[in-house]
Amino acid sequence: MENFMQFGVEDITDNPFKLINKDWMLVTAGDINSWNTLTASWGTLGILWHKPVATVYIRPTRHTFEFTEKNEIFTMSFFTEEHRDALKFCGSHSGRDYDKAAETGLTPVQAHGGVAFAEARQVIICRKLYAEDIKPELFLDEKIEELYPKKDYHKAYVGEIIGVYRK
Repeated sequence: MENFMQFGVEDITDNPFKLINKDWMLVTAGDINSWNTLTASWGTLGILWHKPVATVYIRPTRHTFEFTEKNEIFTMSFFTEEHRDALKFCGSHSGRDYDKAAETGLTPVQAHGGVAFAEARQVIICRKLYAEDIKPELFLDEKIEELYPKKDYHKAYVGEIIGVYRK
């Protein structure tokens, strides 16, 4: 990844609550020849099974779901505020209908066999370790169900963080 430097997970200094929930991210799966991305504001960073991990949540109705199912690598790309419109576009338009790179001006780059974006300020690269469908019968807070009026429950993907890159 040209113009990026690799760092350890301990060097991530961003507040993860702001980074994911307020700044948003592009979650991308596939390879440089065939990929899709979506904007996400739900996710986690932490330690599981003695490994640094990230968890992303993808609804099965999203085009990126197919790519995440088929590929071992997913990436989380974080941007400065100047790219907010690109993030809005990628969160509201399907890759089935639009070429998101062409529409947003973002440049896909190969990243450990996955895809990230040259314009990102930080990229976290993950190798899938575990995936599980969200099961509504296990909700302990019944109000969570209100977030799923279409009953399109997310699938959680836990990935080992295998690379952290920053400009």
